[in-house]
Formats: sequence, structure tokens, C-alpha cells
Amino acid sequence: MKVLANDGIAQSGIDALEAKGFEVITTTVAQNQLENYINTNNIDALLVRSATQVRAELIDACPSIKLIGRGGVGMDNIDVDYAREQGLHVINTPSASSHSVAELVFGHLFGMVRFLPDANRNMPLDGDSKFKELKKSYAKGKELKGKTIGVLGFGRIGQATAKVALGVGMKVIAFDPFIENATITLDFHDKQTIDFDIEMVSKEELLKQSDFITLHVPAQEEFVIGKPEYDLMKDGVGLVHAARGGVINEVELVNAIESGKVAYAAIDTFENEPTPAVQLLMNNRISLSPHIGAATTEAQDRIGTELASQIIDLLG
Repeated sequence: MKVLANDGIAQSGIDALEAKGFEVITTTVAQNQLENYINTNNIDALLVRSATQVRAELIDACPSIKLIGRGGVGMDNIDVDYAREQGLHVINTPSASSHSVAELVFGHLFGMVRFLPDANRNMPLDGDSKFKELKKSYAKGKELKGKTIGVLGFGRIGQATAKVALGVGMKVIAFDPFIENATITLDFHDKQTIDFDIEMVSKEELLKQSDFITLHVPAQEEFVIGKPEYDLMKDGVGLVHAARGGVINEVELVNAIESGKVAYAAIDTFENEPTPAVQLLMNNRISLSPHIGAATTEAQDRIGTELASQIIDLLG
């Protein structure tokens, strides 16, 4: 059987599939050429990440496809229900990248509270001539320890983020419309474990109580964070968005930064990928990354292995 990993797959996944007799093709085929390529090469399984769209029209046009796989969590670029109605297997890897996203959230948080994104912009320009001025500018950093972090969306990634927060010494509160009670387990390198009961609160209470807010929700038709939500937040709040593009109102975020409501902001996923709004890119109070939450070697290895295992079970 032939597997087209159109957006790539880790070598761990290739090795596992080839060991079971699958042919793995890692050619990146342009969206407008995908139908022809799949049919010409009689592809059995199509693996994608966020770049490739798998809509009903493509599914109808490619009868050889038996399985569609998404390397990652969100599947908003796939017509999942339609594909399953047509008898196709649709798989993803919901837990493989959770910790990688959580670490990116804290990479942004640590950088934000110590002004590192702006310092890294200005030190190469003025570090030799305005060292004392820059030192004074960045002298009012904050610690994360002891602060309250609100986790908006408490699935696998939200829980992984909460574990890092607890390790840092933060108080964690969370909101998820589908979860009433939550206990998470911290695992340490020496095999010790500690269970923590997480305080689940309403969305409104989370917005009001949190010193920092991190979003881990799926794509939605409406903004999860818009002007009414910004208005409820503490003055000087920090916000990290590493969920799905379009979850937050980016225009209102800029307004909230300019008014002082939001003191720190970080964005990894954007409404208009791959061309984010210029007012976000040029704002020196926003910590930016180009949708790299799952982009660690370890996560990609786990994703590849997990996809391969599912494909072997379903098609092998």
C-alpha cells in the first residue's frame, strides 16, 4: 500500500511503515495538483498536517483513498464527518505534541515577563551605545512563581500546560465546558508522582482572576476572546495564544495592548496564516512565533510513530 505524507513525516514513522511493507512517499504535492497525483499513483493513505486541505471534493475525486491522517491535534483542515460517512478512516495524534506546545507557551511566558523579545530586537541595534538605557527599560520584570494562570480549554494540551505551570510554582485555574472536575498527575524523572486537583471555574471567573491566560481550544465559528472578554480581564494581564487561528480577535488584542489592559501577549497561531496581520508583526509588545507549537524533534518522532501504528492496525 502507498502512503503519501504530503506535509512530511518523521523518519520514525517512515521506518515503522516500511518495515510492514508500506511504500511511503514524502513528495510535497501542491494543493491544486493533489487530486491528479493521488489518482495517478493510486495512493491508499494521505497524511497531512495543517498545510494541506482535505475537503469533500478531494475525497470524492480520489476513490483509492482509504485513510486520512493528521499529524497533530486539530483537524479543521479535513472534512472529517464527510470522510467517515464515505467509509474512510480518519486518524490524528492528539497527545503526541501536547508537552511541546506546553513548553512553547512557557517559552513565551518567560520571555514576555522579562521583556526578552523586545530586548533581543534592541540589543543588536543599541546594546553597545545605550546599554544603561536598555538595562533601565527592562528592569521591571516579573516572576511567574505565585501568579495565577488560567487555562482556557483543559484537554490534553491544556493539562500539559498546567503541569508545567505547577512545576514553576503557579496557581492553576481552568475552564472547559466539557470538564467539571480534573486531577492531573505530575511525573518526575525519579519515578515520583504527585496528583493535583485543578480548580475548575467559569469562563468569566477565569478571565477575572487570572494574571496570565493561555488558550487551548479548537477552532470555532466565533471568537473565544473578543472585546467583552478583554474587558473582563485584569489590567496588565498576560495572554498566550497557541491554539487555532481565529480563536482570538486580533484587532481587539492590539487595542487592549494599547490601552494597557493587556501588558503581555504572545501568538503562535494567526487568523490569516501564512500572512499574519502587519499590526501584530510590528508590535514590540507581542512575542511571536510562526505556528511551531508541535515543532520539536521529540514531538515529530512521537507523531510519526503514532501515525504509523494506527495505519498498520487499520490497513496492514
